Amino acid sequence: MNVIVFASRKGGSGKSTLTSHLAAHANRPSRRCLLIDADPQGSLTLWHTLRGTAEPQLRNGVRGVAEIVEQARQDGTEWVFIDTPPNMSTAVTEAISTATLVVVPVRLAVFDLAAVKETIDFARASKKPFALIINAVPPRRDNTESPFVTQVREVLAGLNVPVWAGQITHRTIYSLSLEYGEGAREYDEHSPAAAEISALWSAVERSVKAIHGAYAGAVMHRAA
Repeated sequence: MNVIVFASRKGGSGKSTLTSHLAAHANRPSRRCLLIDADPQGSLTLWHTLRGTAEPQLRNGVRGVAEIVEQARQDGTEWVFIDTPPNMSTAVTEAISTATLVVVPVRLAVFDLAAVKETIDFARASKKPFALIINAVPPRRDNTESPFVTQVREVLAGLNVPVWAGQITHRTIYSLSLEYGEGAREYDEHSPAAAEISALWSAVERSVKAIHGAYAGAVMHRAA
């Protein structure tokens, strides 16, 4: 079973948004997925309610996720996606401790090295692979990323941390589709947003396969 934990001590980084879109993209009748909302704010739970379906299944993990993850393993769940609150509470540290891969969203408007470093330090201490995702940034122009994105990559490079080569662009469709309880691919499968989420999902899959020793190519994560 693969457990993808979205964590960052900084609020507004986009954890709930990425959790929702990736889970909606990954979920298939042949691929059993589970959502765990460990954030008391409940953004993931609200999206699931708007979705109006039982798929993927959702569990409340505010009081802890370890037992839920273990039950999912026993149930034969293939992928678990955990949204966490913007702190380093017991719920967050417990979630990271169950992770196959920790995804740390970084957003330009709220970029905070101290917050990012604290999450990374705990992942490293827990010996959990992790990767940073640059989120909600200006679009590429002529296939060239914004100078602001380049600057953030340079700063993160100084921290010696793995950063996904792609980006999640600031697009209205990301929030609009969530209002309909959908992911980007479900809302418009031909949209640039759907392509970005697909690319991120492919990177997650490659990293997870490498973590399990089934893939030896380029990956976005680093073993902690």
